[in-house]
Amino acid sequence: MKALVTYFSQTGNTEKLARAIYDALEIEKEITPVQAGQNTGGYDIIFCGFPVQAHSVPGKVHAFIKDIPEGQNIAFFCTHGSLRGGQLPRQAIEQAVGLAAKAKVLGDFGSRGAVSPQILEALSKRPEHRAWVEEAQSADGHPDAADLADAKQFALRMVGKIR
Repeated sequence: MKALVTYFSQTGNTEKLARAIYDALEIEKEITPVQAGQNTGGYDIIFCGFPVQAHSVPGKVHAFIKDIPEGQNIAFFCTHGSLRGGQLPRQAIEQAVGLAAKAKVLGDFGSRGAVSPQILEALSKRPEHRAWVEEAQSADGHPDAADLADAKQFALRMVGKIR
């Protein structure tokens, strides 16, 4: 069995989750940043991670997800400033699933991640974002050890689905 763990990370949060997922896998595996046109053939499962940006999948990840071959097993993971299970990260995961319409989506995992102070500062000046900024400030220090342990368990569950 062979796995690809691929991710896009701007602040290092998503990369931390990717490395935790990679470390949990006891199969042949590779880890690499997401690249459009990346060869995805020959993998039994692909883990694809991204930071939620404006409750969406970042543009750099769109092309990669759309190019996933038909029937390919894929599992998504993301980082975000919202509370776990919140509406904004859920919307991004739903978008990812829609982009991967040809693939077989096995599951998804979301973890809080510290948001850049510059982003928080910019958004705090807009009244419609103030409530989210307050919520996102509490994500400082994430992903933490518990988040990374949860990511490892997620990886094992996803591999278990194809064994």
